[in-house]
This record gives sequence, structure tokens and C-alpha cells, in this order.
Amino acid sequence: CCDGTLCDVDIRFKENTSAATVVCAASGYPEKYPKGMEITGMDGANATDGVKVYHAGTKLDGSVIRCSGGRVLAVTGMGASLKDALSASYSAIEKLDFVGSNNESLMHNRTDIGKKATQKKLRIGVLGSTRGTALLPVMEACASGALHAEIVAVVSNKKDALILEKGRSLGVTVTTKFVSSKGLSRSQYDAECTAVLASAGAEFVILVGYMRILSKQFCEYWAGRCINVHPSLLPKHAGGMDLAVHQAAIDAGDSESGCTIHQVTEEVDGGPVEVQKIVKIEQGETAESLKAKVQPLEGPAFVEALQKYSGKKVISYADAGVSIDAGNELVEVIKPACKSTIRPGCDADLGGFGGLFDLAAAGYDSANTVLIGATDGVGTKLRIAQATKKHDWVGIDLVAMCVNDLIVAGGEPLFFLDYYATGSLEINEAAAVVRGIAEGCRQSGCGLIGGETAEMPSMYAPGDYDLAGFSVGAVDRNRILPAGVGAGDVLLGLSSSGIHSNGFSLVRKLIAKENLEFTSPCPWDDAETIADSLLTPTKIYVKACLPLLKAGLLNAMAHITGGGLLENLPRSLPKGVVAEITGHPALPSVFKWMQQASGLGDDELLRTFNCGIGMVLIVKADKVAEAKNLLKDAGEEPCDLGQLVAGEGEQVVMKSSLK
Repeated sequence: CCDGTLCDVDIRFKENTSAATVVCAASGYPEKYPKGMEITGMDGANATDGVKVYHAGTKLDGSVIRCSGGRVLAVTGMGASLKDALSASYSAIEKLDFVGSNNESLMHNRTDIGKKATQKKLRIGVLGSTRGTALLPVMEACASGALHAEIVAVVSNKKDALILEKGRSLGVTVTTKFVSSKGLSRSQYDAECTAVLASAGAEFVILVGYMRILSKQFCEYWAGRCINVHPSLLPKHAGGMDLAVHQAAIDAGDSESGCTIHQVTEEVDGGPVEVQKIVKIEQGETAESLKAKVQPLEGPAFVEALQKYSGKKVISYADAGVSIDAGNELVEVIKPACKSTIRPGCDADLGGFGGLFDLAAAGYDSANTVLIGATDGVGTKLRIAQATKKHDWVGIDLVAMCVNDLIVAGGEPLFFLDYYATGSLEINEAAAVVRGIAEGCRQSGCGLIGGETAEMPSMYAPGDYDLAGFSVGAVDRNRILPAGVGAGDVLLGLSSSGIHSNGFSLVRKLIAKENLEFTSPCPWDDAETIADSLLTPTKIYVKACLPLLKAGLLNAMAHITGGGLLENLPRSLPKGVVAEITGHPALPSVFKWMQQASGLGDDELLRTFNCGIGMVLIVKADKVAEAKNLLKDAGEEPCDLGQLVAGEGEQVVMKSSLK
């Protein structure tokens, strides 16, 4: 540059070699920075394999090298890949330091050089002529993250090749193309294919059932960046195809065969071997049966070979999208919430293979005790929680849907287990859900003794999760409900807290129909947003109803969930009895809005939503006053919903209209 002779320098590039340079600067650069610091570790840095240290802002002070500028050293590492080059450079930098007058370190360097480049996915182009079955494991590995790569092009010399359908299934961003060979020489055709692959951004090519001999020009262009699969253990039986190769292995008396992934060179099946998978050749083996054993290994062999080029040499559970550490951390985060649900019979401790419950410690005589099980979920109400990032209450819904069913049989909830499934575990999100579950358990007096957290990347989209709950209760075998239900009994209704956890597929559709968002002001209650109103947790009736159960005041109960009053109340009625609804309370505002937005008639509305009544109690007429007093003590305001009469046909008859 200085004397004008740069053009005379002979510049040559090393093949299959990468270089990376990291600058060591004086602390404070490019603003005010010190000078004169002693540079230590130079001998060790220069001795690092593959490293050259270039001086920029340095000076020699006797035998001591000192800093004389802002950008002091350029440390260049070389290696077979960019990642190897960066590793060499940073290894040398660890030995260097700029030492100030007070023995303080005054050297600064960036630690993210080449970060994006080393994290870039390997871009794969595919050439194929057949079904492309071996491509499926590669597609799955790319999708799951087990292979740090992406397929960018699928090209075939056969117009109707099924491998093209696999390419189209990857979406419009993947180039999927038939290239005709009509009128083209081998090299011309290969040039056409290379142009398609290169324009799609392919930097590596795999041949999947590609029925063409490749030209010298193609092999040279893609040298070291193209692999093929052969259905034998090369170098044995090279040059053949399909069943002929398998028959050759059998005829040769080989005890084993398999498949080979090899680099593509001008010599057919003669390139360096990358991966081999082996199968045994059994007595009486045929070419067809041997093919059936070898062919399923070809896809996984491709994946294993591609991992060498994509930088993924070891596949961990985390590579598949599952974080063991995150799962362990979640357990620690939720332990206090679970501990808060301790009750007689369980300690709500996590970490074992199963949760234990002691019936005797809970006050039950096992000889006369019947266990009750209930399971349920939250349904598409979860979509609102996920869309608005409000996860604190859906856990209460989960518990409520289980324990409210359980007490209908006359029992007391004892313990609860949960199942949380997601694509990618977000600890704070999951912890909020479990804290809600713990709150529901406290409200219902049952212990949260265990659960399962399942992280399944291929099953759920990012941000999605699903919940399931399982509750077990106990009841004296002589107090199982329903019992003694008959004409003349009185129906008491307990109010709901809102929509609870049923009908949300319709609710979400109505919100969209009215062009509203979950964050919009609530059209039925301007004091809150739509999301806050809809996410109001399902009311838990356990503590209000248990005193009545223990006092023997209830003959039956009905939890009003999906199907509403018209479908759920008959589940607790014997034949020959009809429930006449004479005092249904006025519709809460949320249900009035749903009816107006949907156009549903009263009967259909009563079959879809709880319409303001979440639990129905069936009580003998002479016990109504006592039952009401106990309910009021628990904070409930029961309504006189109706009575039972003798009759046939429809078991719920509306004598009062919804208002």
C-alpha cells in the first residue's frame, strides 16, 4: 500500500481452511484509552497451534513489548472450519493481557466474533429421481433441530417423481423443480441443476435415489459438499443399483451388508466414506428382504453424515427441543406452591415416582370407604390465556372442573395430580399455571401430590400448552350420591362465577365475529377487558357443599358444565322424575351478550353455557331451610330453582323464561 507494489503480491487461498481474526484493544478504545501497558503472554499466544499474532499499536521498550495505540493486536486463528479458527484465536487471546501500572488488566476484546456465521444453518439442496423415502428422516431432523440445517431446494430429473411432493410439503420458500434433460449433454444438464441449487442458496447437496451419472464439472464444483447413499458396504459391490446390489451381496456369501454414505467424486461410488450402517444377512435372505432391512437405515445415515457438516456431532435431549435442566428448575420453583396444599393424609412433597396418600390419617375407615376419581381439562379457554400471557388462573379452572365433578358423588376431594404438556418449556409460564393449580387445591382442601410436565417440540406450536387434571376423593359407601331422589324434592341453584370452562370455542368465535380483541374493553362489563372477564376462574363449590354432605342434607347434585342445565341435571335424576325449573335467575350480562351475538334461543343457550347456575343441589323439602343456612354461612346465596315432579319424557322442563 505504501510503495504502490500491492498489485505484485501473489495472493493464494488455502483450500478447506478458514481464518478468523479477533482484535485486542486497549480498555476504553475508541474513546479515551491508556498507553504504555506491558503486553504479556506473547510467546504462549504465538505458540498456539494455527495462530498468528499481528502487531498494530505496539512498541518495543528494551525487551518489553508495550501498547502504543488503541487497536493493539490482531490475533488470527486458522482451522478446518470457521468454528475451529475462532476457537484457536480465542485460545491464544486467553494467554494475552495488557498490564497497567497497578497490575490491573487493561485489555479488551469482543467475544462474539463470527457468532452469527457459526450459528447459520447448513443449507441443503436435494437431487432425486424416485420416492425419496430416505429424505424423510432428514426433513424431520431439520424440523426438530436435531440437525442444524435446512432444506432449500429439491430438484428432480423425473417430472412425476414423488420426491418433488416432499419438497412441496416443506412450503413455498423451498425451491421444488423438475429440470428436463431433453436436448442437453450430461455436463449441460448438471450445470442447469447446479444453477437451480445455487440460486436457492444451497451450499451442500445430497443425492437421494438419483438415477444419473454426474459430470466431471459437477463433481468438481461440489467437491467435498455432495454426498450420496449406496446400498452396500462400500467398496464392496460398487457400481450397481437397487436390488442388483443386494443380490450381489447374497451371491458373494457376505455375512453382512448395509448402506454407505460417501462423498461424490468422478469415480462412481469411489468417494471417501462418511457413514456406514450394518445389517446381518440371514440364511435364506432374498434381495427383496435384504432391501427391506437396509433401506430404513439410509435416512438416519444421511442425518448422521450431515451432522458432521452442520456442526452437530453429539445430539442431546436439548438438541431435540427438550430441556432437562428447565424441567428440574420448574420443580424447584413450584415446590413451595405444592407444599402449601398439605392436608391430613399427604405431605404434598414432589420428586418421587408417585404421590402417596394415607386414608387413615385423613380420618377414613378403609373398610367402609369408596374412592372417587375424576379427570378433566380446561379446553380452549387456554387459548385466551396463551394469547394474553395471563396464566395465573387457568390452574384454578383445572382443579375446579375435577373436584366439582367429584363432590357430586358425595365425596371429599383428597388429592390432585396435574399434567402439563407443551412444545417448549417456559419456566415462568408453567410456574404460574402450577401456582394456580395449588390455589385451586387450597380452595378445595385437597393435596397436590404430584404431576407430569411433558415437553414435546413436535406436538405443540411455540407458546402452546395443554392441561389435564386428575382428582381422587373418598366417600362412605353408605353416603354415595345420588340417593333417595324423588318427586317433591327441591332444587337449589348455586351461582356461577361466569362462563367457567365450557363453550369457549363458541365464545372465541363470537369475539372474532364482533371484530373485538381480547384486550378490548368488555362490552358486558366496561370495568375490565374481555380477557380479564373471560378468564375469571371456575367457581369451586367444595367448601360450600361439604358441610351439607356431612350433615346428610343432600340427595343429589349436578355440576353444570358442557351441555348446560338441560344435559347435566338429568344425569342425577332417576327415571320417572322431571325437574321443573320455575325460578331460574336472570341471565348475567356475559350470557346476555353471548345470546345477542350468537342469536341462540333459550334452549340452545341452556345447552351451551351454565347461564349463571354452576351447581344444582337436590334437597328434601323439609331440609331446605337448614341447607340454605349452611350455604349462607359459606358465603353462598342459593336460589330456589324449582322442584321435582313425577313424569316421563324430557327430564328438565323450563317453566320460567331466561330474562
